[in-house]
Amino acid sequence: MRRLLSRDALSLLAADLALGFAAWWAAFWLRFNFEIPPEFLALAARSSGWSLLGLAAGLVLRRVDRQVWTYTGLPELRQLAGGVFLGGVFTAVIVLMLRLPDFPRSVLLLQPILAFLAMGAARAAWRTLAERRTELRGGAPVVIVGRLDEAAGALRALKGSQRWRPVGILSPVASERGRTLQHVRVLGAVDDLARACEAADARAALVASPPGSAERRRALLLAAQAHISLLTLPRPDEWLKAESAGPRKIELEDLLGRDPVALDVAGLSGLFSGQVVAVTGAGGSIGSELCRQIARFGVVRLVCIDVSEYAIYQLEQELRRSHPQMQGAYYTANVREFERVHAILAKHQPAVVFHAAAYKHVPLMEELNEIEALRTNVLGTLNAARAAAACGAKRFVLISTDKAVNPTNVMGASKRLAELLVQALAAREPRTQFVAVRFGNVLGSSGSVVPLFTQQIGHGGPVTVTHPDIVRYFMTIPEAAQLVLQAGLMGRSGQIFVLDMGEPVKIVELARMLIRLSGKTEEEVPITYTGLRPGEKLYEELLADDETTEPTPHAKLRIAKTAGPLPDVEAVVRWIAEAGAQPAPAVLRQWLRERVPEYQPREDAVRP
Repeated sequence: MRRLLSRDALSLLAADLALGFAAWWAAFWLRFNFEIPPEFLALAARSSGWSLLGLAAGLVLRRVDRQVWTYTGLPELRQLAGGVFLGGVFTAVIVLMLRLPDFPRSVLLLQPILAFLAMGAARAAWRTLAERRTELRGGAPVVIVGRLDEAAGALRALKGSQRWRPVGILSPVASERGRTLQHVRVLGAVDDLARACEAADARAALVASPPGSAERRRALLLAAQAHISLLTLPRPDEWLKAESAGPRKIELEDLLGRDPVALDVAGLSGLFSGQVVAVTGAGGSIGSELCRQIARFGVVRLVCIDVSEYAIYQLEQELRRSHPQMQGAYYTANVREFERVHAILAKHQPAVVFHAAAYKHVPLMEELNEIEALRTNVLGTLNAARAAAACGAKRFVLISTDKAVNPTNVMGASKRLAELLVQALAAREPRTQFVAVRFGNVLGSSGSVVPLFTQQIGHGGPVTVTHPDIVRYFMTIPEAAQLVLQAGLMGRSGQIFVLDMGEPVKIVELARMLIRLSGKTEEEVPITYTGLRPGEKLYEELLADDETTEPTPHAKLRIAKTAGPLPDVEAVVRWIAEAGAQPAPAVLRQWLRERVPEYQPREDAVRP
């Protein structure tokens, strides 16, 4: 292979030198008005060898011989210009040192210009022929949706693709219609999607507009009606994945429009590199993503704890494949058992503990399982936090929820009480930094509406939405995990961080987008309304009424400032232990209201 590569490089260098040789004679020809006097023919022949030597030296020094002509672009042309310029300088130096009599010095200026034009033209012709061959081989026609500056990036990504062939552009800017970009014509507006695809015999459209844009959502609506596949280019976080090398089907995250999270990579590397880190609830949606993100920062050992044997087994298999150099310790354990959690952390002495284990399904915890929410979300958090402090952990990070703000359900109130207990421990344990991170719904997490809606759509519907006006905040699982890590790095003990969840999304709109993404319409998969469930409210807040926030150096993180007394930790533990296996729901809710004053249960949720 190396011989072949060397042979190709020599062949291309020989072609460049041949063009440079022709440019040398053309320079003489132009200098003497298309007729070289006989006495200068000998001079041109005598000096041509030196010009080739100078040009070869310039091209090799600038590594022009290593270029691939098929993919020539502006960077390659700049590199070529540098090589030709150096070659011209070397040639001029040699000729002037030889003191050739009556040598026309204008040739030394003309020859590099002509050589660059000839070599550039050769490369342009070669690339044009290569692209033409690709077009003739076929490729499915695709229409690009977006402004010209957005479509330009998509066209560059599709250059040389054997799978897709751009046949038109649809731009939302009226002044751009009728123009052409890289020989691809702007056929009309986004609303012309069905007509343009039919005229070009295209069954796919590539959306180049940014995530969350109106063009994306409009294209989704039109594509579903016309049964056109909607594509987009990979997100930055997908570029390193081999399976994301080209256009892919558009996903829900592409329509909601979330800006990438900017991480303090140096700070996080300093926090995790060479350290032992523990994650409870490691098999869950957030916990497993936390493990993936933490593993990237070079931890010496990652301690993964989860009550589910299957979930921890899956996580073990994945991390051993993706990070074979990392030591992993995988435990099946329940955070409700302090001795077990303490024994695990005492063995590994983690520097940082992330507590993601929790019950989070609101309706399930609202009826029949209220005491389970307290035992896991409250006692489990207290056990993990106490064990972390006892083992000398530097940081403990609680994963909380927006449902802890002005809670109307047991699950939210239990998470708010967990936050308060962590703050109470922060005052007692100065060696450990206790931080809570509060955020909203996570797309695709277990128990969330997205998997439920996807399953309902797969069965042909109906898609069940509790209320036409219900809204929620959403973020992607990687974004949530990254912001948790960032907050854990920045936080001081006792602080509660609130994540920037962007704009709230109507659940019914989310359902409509998922239906369209499946290639169906609302006539084929209907949406029905079932009414609010016990403990559910129309909208979630990220801050309680008596709270204020202050900014942090990170644009997507703010600190919630809370007021009021902290609970008696021992009294909380004692009451839950004495409550028994099935306390009266009304008694349990009344006790929660005393510990969490902002908790206002819905009347229909209170049962004797």
